[in-house]
Amino acid sequence: MTSPSALFQGQTPLAVRMRPTSLDEVAGQGHLLKPGSPLVTLADSEASTRSATSVILWGPPGTGKTTLAQAIARSSGRRFVELSAVTAGVKDVREVMQEALTQRDLYGQSTILFLDEIHRFTKAQQDALLPGVENGWVVLIAATTENPSFSVISPLLSRSLLLTLRPLTDDELRVLIDRAVSDPRGFNGAVSLTAAARDAIVQLASGDARRALTTLEAAASLSTETTEGDATPEIGTENIEQAVDRALLRYDRQGDEHYDVISAFIKSIRGSDVDAAMHYLARMIEAGEDPRFIARRLIISAAEDIGLADPQALPLAVAAADAVQFIGMPEGRIPLAEATAYLATTAKSNAAYLAIDKAIADVRAGGFGRVPPPLRDAHYPGAKRLGHGKGYVYPHDSEIGVVAQQHLPDELRTKRYYEPTNHGQERDVQARLEKIRRILAGEK
Repeated sequence: MTSPSALFQGQTPLAVRMRPTSLDEVAGQGHLLKPGSPLVTLADSEASTRSATSVILWGPPGTGKTTLAQAIARSSGRRFVELSAVTAGVKDVREVMQEALTQRDLYGQSTILFLDEIHRFTKAQQDALLPGVENGWVVLIAATTENPSFSVISPLLSRSLLLTLRPLTDDELRVLIDRAVSDPRGFNGAVSLTAAARDAIVQLASGDARRALTTLEAAASLSTETTEGDATPEIGTENIEQAVDRALLRYDRQGDEHYDVISAFIKSIRGSDVDAAMHYLARMIEAGEDPRFIARRLIISAAEDIGLADPQALPLAVAAADAVQFIGMPEGRIPLAEATAYLATTAKSNAAYLAIDKAIADVRAGGFGRVPPPLRDAHYPGAKRLGHGKGYVYPHDSEIGVVAQQHLPDELRTKRYYEPTNHGQERDVQARLEKIRRILAGEK
C-alpha cells in the first residue's frame, strides 16, 4: 500500500492516472457501448473487417471523450495520434495524414487521429482533414463541447458518425470515485472517504468525471496534511469544502450551455415557474453572464409572452435593464431578480406577438393593397384632386371616439390579426375590442 506521504510526490494528475485502458473500464456512456455499437466495433481488434468509420463525440466536459478515444486505440491495436485544435494548424494535420498514409502502405497499420476541441478549427483547417477521412488514411475521433451542426463543416459531418455523450449519473460518479480510492493507479487504499464526502464530490461534479477526480485529489492532499503518524487519512466534508470554494458551473458564454440556460430561463418565465426562473438566473449570474444580455431577454419576454395581459411588465423590464446599467453588478442582480419574479408570476399573453407575425406573413406573401383613399395623405398640393383624404371621418368628433371606417386595404378588410386572450388585463381589452370592431364595421 502506498504511504500517505508518498501520495503526491511527482504524481501525474489523478484524472490522467485513472483513465481506462479498455472500454470495459469506462464509467458511463452505456448507450454508446452496447455490443455491436460503432465504438465497440472500432475497439475490436479481432473484427474480421476492421471498421474505419470516423466519429464525432459531442458532449459536456468530463464525459469521457478523450478517454474513449484512447481506450479504443489501445484495444484495437491501432496507432494513436492526438492533436489539439488549440495548438495545431493545417501543417500539423497534413503531416499526420502523410505519416498515416505511410504507416498504412508500408506496415499495414491504421491510425486513429484524436482531435480535441474540433470546434476551434477554422473551415480551412477542417478541410485539411477531409482527404484522410474520405480515403481511410485515418480514423478520425473528434471531440467537441459545441453543437457540431454549427461548428463542424458539412462535408466532415457527412463522413462521420455523430455520437452524443451524456453527463455521468450520480451512481456512475460514485463508482469512479471509489475506484480512484482503491485502485493501484489511484490512491491504492492509502486514504479513505466518508459517505458524506463522496456525496459532496458527486454534487459538486455535476456529471463531470474530471472535476470529480480533481476535487477528490485536492481533498486527499488536504487530509494527509492533517493526519498524524501512520494513520490512514480520511477525507471528510471539511476537506471537500476546503478544496473547492464553490461549485464551478459548467457554462461557456460562447457555447451551447449559454443558449440552453437562457432558453430554460425564458421558458420558465413563460411557464410561470418563478422558482425555476430564479435558478437559471442564478446560474447565469454566477457564471459571469453579461447582465445586459439577461436584461435584454427579460424585455423581450415581457413583450412576447405577457403583452397586454399586464401592460406594466414591459416598463418594469426596461426599468430593470436601466437599473442594471446604472448600478452594475453585483447589486444589479436585485432588479434582475425583481423583474424575473414579476414576469414569471403575472398573467401571460402572446397575442401581440402572434398578431405582428401574422401580419408580417401576409405582407411577405403579397397580401397588401393600396391604402384606402380616405386614409391617404392629403396635405401635399393636388392630393385632394386625386381623392386623397376624401370621406375621412375624424374619430374625435364622435362622442365615443370610434367611427365606422375602413382602415385596412380592400384585399384585407376582413382580416383579424390581434386576438386578445382572457388573461389578466387583456380580458378587458377583449371586451372593448369586440365593441370597437362592430362600430368600425358599421354594425349596431
